[in-house]
This record gives sequence, C-alpha cells and structure tokens, in this order.
Amino acid sequence: MPRQRTKWLAATRSPVGACSAALLVLIAVLAVAAPLVWGDAAGATDTSAMEQGPSGEHPLGTDSLGRDIFLRVLVATRLSLGLALAATLIGLVVGVLLGAAPSILPRRAGRLVTAAVNIAVAFPALLLALFLAVIFGVGLTGAVLAIGIAGAPSFARLTQTLAASVAGRDFVAAAKVAGVGRVRMLVRHILPNIGEPLVVNATIGAGNALLAFAGLSFLGIGIQAPDYDWGRLLGEGLDRIYTNPASALAPGAAVVIAGLAFNLFGEAAAAVVGSRTAAVRGGTSPPVPPRRAPVAPAGGGDNADAGADRDAPVLAVENLRVAFPGPAGPVTPVRGVSFTVHAGEAVGVVGESGSGKSLTALAVSRLIESPGVVTADRLDFLGTPLLSTPERELRALLGTSLSMVFQDPMTSFNPTRRVGRQLAEVSEQHQGLSRRAAFDRAVDRLRAVRVAGAERRARQYPQEYSGGMLQRAMIGMGLMGDPRLVVADEPTTALDVTVQRDVLRLLARVRESSTSALLLISHDLTVVAQTCDRVLVMYAGRVVEDLPASGLKDARHPYTRALLDTVPDMDADRGRPLAVILGRPPEPDQVLEGCAFASRCGFASERCTTETPDLADTPALADTGLTDTPEPGDTSAPIGTPVPTGRGRVHRVACWHPAGGPETSSAVTPSAAAPANEPFGERI
Repeated sequence: MPRQRTKWLAATRSPVGACSAALLVLIAVLAVAAPLVWGDAAGATDTSAMEQGPSGEHPLGTDSLGRDIFLRVLVATRLSLGLALAATLIGLVVGVLLGAAPSILPRRAGRLVTAAVNIAVAFPALLLALFLAVIFGVGLTGAVLAIGIAGAPSFARLTQTLAASVAGRDFVAAAKVAGVGRVRMLVRHILPNIGEPLVVNATIGAGNALLAFAGLSFLGIGIQAPDYDWGRLLGEGLDRIYTNPASALAPGAAVVIAGLAFNLFGEAAAAVVGSRTAAVRGGTSPPVPPRRAPVAPAGGGDNADAGADRDAPVLAVENLRVAFPGPAGPVTPVRGVSFTVHAGEAVGVVGESGSGKSLTALAVSRLIESPGVVTADRLDFLGTPLLSTPERELRALLGTSLSMVFQDPMTSFNPTRRVGRQLAEVSEQHQGLSRRAAFDRAVDRLRAVRVAGAERRARQYPQEYSGGMLQRAMIGMGLMGDPRLVVADEPTTALDVTVQRDVLRLLARVRESSTSALLLISHDLTVVAQTCDRVLVMYAGRVVEDLPASGLKDARHPYTRALLDTVPDMDADRGRPLAVILGRPPEPDQVLEGCAFASRCGFASERCTTETPDLADTPALADTGLTDTPEPGDTSAPIGTPVPTGRGRVHRVACWHPAGGPETSSAVTPSAAAPANEPFGERI
C-alpha cells in the first residue's frame, strides 16, 4: 500500500533514522560485495607476515597465518549478517505461530501454549540460547536454531498482545458474524493488522541476534573453522589484544555498529508507526427519517417464507444473562432480558450508558468471547438455538441471515484490505461464488446502498472513504447474504447530522425491500420513536419497559418518563435549565435486591428497595385511546402518533408504582412530591 511505504520512508527523515538507514545500506552492500571482491585475498595465508601490526599494506595487521584482518572483517559481514537475519526469521515465524495458537486451538490447548510462552519469556534470551546451543550441538546450524528459538517467546508475547487488541475491533466482530473461520480470520484480518509492529520489533531483534551470534562464536560454540564471523574474529584477536589491539577492536566495533544500526532504525520506525492517531467524529442528534410500517413481502422472493407467518419470531430471547468474572464473584451486566423480534419489525433499545444494550446485542449475535458467559432459557434465531448449536453449524446461518452495523464506521472495516474484497468474503465463504462473481456482487451491493462510483470505490481501502460511505458499505456487507435481522448498535453516533439521516433512511429501505427485522440500539429517543415499532427501555441490565414507539408519551416507568423529559424540545423554556436525571446508574457488581432505579426515583417506596419487580402488562394502556390505524401517508408524526405493527399492542412495565397507574397516589413518598405541571425529569 502506498501509505504504508510512506510510513516506512518517514522513518528515514529523522537524524537517527537517516544515519541508521545509511549504515544498514552500507552493511548490506558489504555483505553482497565483500566476499566477491576480497574473498580470495582474505583467505590467502602469508607465513612471512604472520601476526604483524597495522601497516600500509595491512591496515589492521595480520593474524597467526598472515591473513589480512581488515579484509576478513569485511568478508565476515555476509555470514554475520545472514545468520542474524536467519535466526530472526526463525524467531519471528515460531513466535507468530505460538502467539497465534490461542486464537486457533481449543481453549484448553491455547491456555497451555500461553503458559509455556509466559515461562519461556521469564528466562533471559541469551541464557536460553546457550542452553539450546548445547542441545542442538556446536556449529552453525545449532547456533541459528538456538538463537532463533530463544527469541521466539518475545515475538509470541507481542503477537498475543497485538492480536488481542485487534480482536476487539468491529471489523473482526463483523467477520465473525459473517461466519469467517478461525484460520481465515487470523490470516486475513488479524495478522495483516499487526504486521507493522512485528516487522519493527524484528528489526530490533536482528540487532540482538547479531550480538547473540557474536557471543556464541566468541565462546567457541558458534561458527567453527574454517568459517568465520565477527564473533570468531573477536575471539581470535583477543589473544593478541596487548600486541595488536586493532585485531580485537575491529570485529568488536563491527558488531556494535551493525547492532546499533538495526536497533536505532527499529526505534525510528517504531516512533513513526506508533504516532498514528484515529480521527474522532462527532455530531448532534439528526433529523430522523419518517417511521414506516413493516410491509408484507412480495410473493416468490427469497424472503417470502419469512413473511408467511408474521407471528413466528425471527429472534426469541428469554431470560438472557451475560456474566463476567470479577474479584468478588461473577459480575452480571445483563440480568434476565426477554423480548422477541418478528419479521419486518423494528425494535429499538434505549437506556443510559452501561445499561446493557450493546452487551445484549453482542450476546444475541454470538460475539461474547471468553471469559464472558452467556446463558438463557431461550435464545433462538430463525428457530435455531444459538447456545446449543455448534459454532460450525451456525456460521452459514449467521453469515447470511444476520447483519451487524457497528457504532464507529472507521473501525468496521479491515484497513489492510480493499472494501470490495471484504464484502465479497461473505459470498465466497457461504454462497460458493468465485472470486470474480463475489466481487461483482459486492459492487452491486454498494450500488444498492447508493455508494457513488461503486466499482471504483470497491477497489479502494477503507481509509479512502468518508464516515457516511463506510457506514453505507457496512450495510451493504450485510446485504451480501439474505439478512433476516439487522442489528444496528449506535449506527449514527459517529456521523454528522445529514449523514445520520441518510443512514437511517437506508436502514428503513432495507426493511421495506426485504422484510428484514431491525434491532436498533441508540441513546437518541427521537430516532427510536420515529424509526421503530417497539421500544425496549433498559436499566441496570434489565428491560424495565416494553411499549409501542407510538405510545412513548404514555410511558409508565419513571425511568422512561425521565428519559423523555431530558430530550431537548424546540418549544422548551430557554430560561430554565435542561432537565437531567440526578445520580448515576449502579455498577454491574453493585446491583442490590429490589428495583435498581429506586435510589433515583421520586416514587420509590420501601417495597421498591426489597422486591424486584417483574416485567408485566400494565392495565392503564386500555385508557390511552391509542389505535392501530394512523392517517395514511402521515410521515411527519410526532412522538406518540401510533403506527400499524401488524400485531396486537403490548405494554409491559417492571415497576411497583407505574406513573399514572392505580397505585401511584398512595405510593409516592411525601418528600418526593412535586407540582403536577413540573416535568418528570426534574422530580428526580
């Protein structure tokens, strides 16, 4: 990639990088040319000039056989450099394989490999090389293997760390949803994104390997006669250091200069590679597209059978729990979530940060990794139990029928691969299309999501796209299969206002054209109200209210009403401060018995602090006067205007004293009472 080449060239612009690069070039030229030009002269013996000091004919003197030491130092560059690079390559390859093994092997085998790497890292590399040199035997081969394997643990640890950081990126999660296997995931998505740091550390490792080789040869367990490298020349010159210091200093200086050149260039390159920063986009809540009713699928299409039974859920979740290990025991940020999503239905999930919205979406998409544990009484997608079905059998189902749209489009694509090839991977993996046919389909899907110049854009890298175009391409990736459910986790947060509107309209068109269901996670109640049919309000890992989007103005849970009061309004009194919800949600490991919202609620009673309310139907809904038949063509309906959903309305609340319900007047504590015309958000 041109940008990658530019980064490496940037490493030579600093004084340190330029000097070290020049030295490396000089050493490389000597390694190639010196044996060809001076090889015979360096090996020629002269019994009449044995152990002479420096002279015009022999700048560094001669050895015990009368051979020119200066020429031998120059000729030894090839062997010294070649063996160091060979050992570094062995260490890099073995280290990457060991570091990547936990990502491919079963969990128990992966832990054993990790434990072995941790033990090996605890030993100094040179001591480990000495130990291995004894095992592999004295000589060139044994020294190369010893130094290479001794350096492998550091590369393995680095690979594990880098792979773990990349594994949490959205494009890896998208590949998992697409059903990409572990080996393909590692080769195509993880290793290309950790290549630069590994190469930088390999550059530094080459300098260390050069020093290690010199040390082994100096001790007599490395290169053996008649071959020679800088370490062997140093050992031979040490015997005459008092009579001819140059015979020992010259090979020692060569080792130091070459080692420093490698290390300094690696440091300069590391500074350039590590200086990359990600741009952060921000924006306010966008004007939202009109909410549309789900439409029946056209007969004979791919989704015709999906719409045949609108009551059969696409996604059924009962008592979903997500737990992670903690210092004092398991921490459960998602605690008993239950809901269903039907074909063509749009369900919004709202709540403050930390309420469990995204974890719920990740759990239903099978993206919770160990040590996280997902349990549920029922977690079915298109009738298939996700928790009990083997991963291999789920790949095709999730890869073609489930689509994920992530929050930050800049992290949703692999920066080392072209966009078209990433989209085509789904068709290659699950639909059996050839490389060319899959790419053509990717171009077609980019056109479907209105990416201008789709064929040209398909050959570009994600860095060449804008945020809005990347989000469109992410939706296009979901359309490569036959998505029955689109899970959109804050899909518009990182986009500007106008682009947000386009993305939401695009999601609405996807629903209409394919009867795909939509699970939309958002902080923006306005977006959810005008985009979705139903709203799930989550707090502290539970669903506290499940109601029609058209009935948000008749919300019963105090938390939902508080969220509504915090939504800015154009008609709000500018002289009054914006409404806020005082306090903070409880931490996942600090949720106590009773209602988690009790400490922030103005209606809380003693019962709220001791008994946990279950999600139950509210009888007050019958008195709201809602209907299922809004005016046709009304696309600008405000919050509260009903929309047809194709099934009966359900309004469930997990609250002992639902606001406006029959128990409210007797349950409100006197200290929490407030004027009737005061916004609910200011009561708490």
